[in-house]
Amino acid sequence: MDGVTDPITSALLDDWQRDFPVEPRPFDRIAAALGIESSEVLARLSAQMQDGRITRVGATCAPNTVSASTLAAIAAPEGRIEEVAAIIGAQEGVNHSYLREDEWNLWFVVTGPDRAHVKATIARIEAQTGLRVLDLYLVRPFNVDLGFSMRGAAAPLSSSRVVDMSAFKDRDRPILQALTKGLPLVPRPYVQIADELGRTEPDVLHRIAALVRANIISRLGVIVRHRALGWRANAMVVWDMPHEAITEAGPLLARQPGITLCYERVTVPGIWPYRLYSMIHARSRKDAFAVLDRVRALPEFAGVDYKPLFSTRCFKQTGAMIDAGKQRETA
Repeated sequence: MDGVTDPITSALLDDWQRDFPVEPRPFDRIAAALGIESSEVLARLSAQMQDGRITRVGATCAPNTVSASTLAAIAAPEGRIEEVAAIIGAQEGVNHSYLREDEWNLWFVVTGPDRAHVKATIARIEAQTGLRVLDLYLVRPFNVDLGFSMRGAAAPLSSSRVVDMSAFKDRDRPILQALTKGLPLVPRPYVQIADELGRTEPDVLHRIAALVRANIISRLGVIVRHRALGWRANAMVVWDMPHEAITEAGPLLARQPGITLCYERVTVPGIWPYRLYSMIHARSRKDAFAVLDRVRALPEFAGVDYKPLFSTRCFKQTGAMIDAGKQRETA
């Protein structure tokens, strides 16, 4: 990892991207695993956050379950990129925003408590920029774990799991918003969340554990910034495949070494024909193209039209909006 030579810090960032302890003093458990004091764990995480290598210690939720989201794109003229990116980043619910190498060059994720909120955000962006927004909402996820081994694991760490929405209660929404914003880096983070929400620590822990078991919380742990840690050749590769072919090709693609995200999205007829999306995070373009070449060699991808869109700049990377009222209070 760039700038991370200490093996303990490396293990902290790599081994705790998921399965974060849901117990009163979670950093004690991590400290015992690393052979250091819990105060040092907190200090190391704080330092990595200040240096921009991690965004938070928190949660990601299964897409379009307790909230709504979409991937969107704008074709911003060269002279308006900064202006348009600033308009996008200022919107409530935009939690990721990247510049990519394509005519459709500004890509961002819009989140909100429901689909109406997402559509309203897109409408505001179109009105304020005067540019069309492609609304490429999710059809099927194959791997949306959003984490991977910084040591360069040979295969994806997680695949799509069945979500049990019967476990969700509406009063869980503020808890999930707090977790996506990020745990406070204090010895007992859950009691601080409970105090802020007017709840008890046992109640908060019980609900988080239930949401983890139900896969509503898809990942709880350290959220890293890939580019800051040396993974700067990041490409979103899109594939022009019919829905029926993706049924077989999607899960296959998700299992390939080097593929860190994989899902199917809607098309925009006459403008954007690509249905299947995959992310490659690599240290160099050479490494990224090596992953892409291995995928293209698979029989299911022979002759399939594709396009790699390398990201060149990150404008925004935060947690998703789940509870709109709480987001406004903490923004």
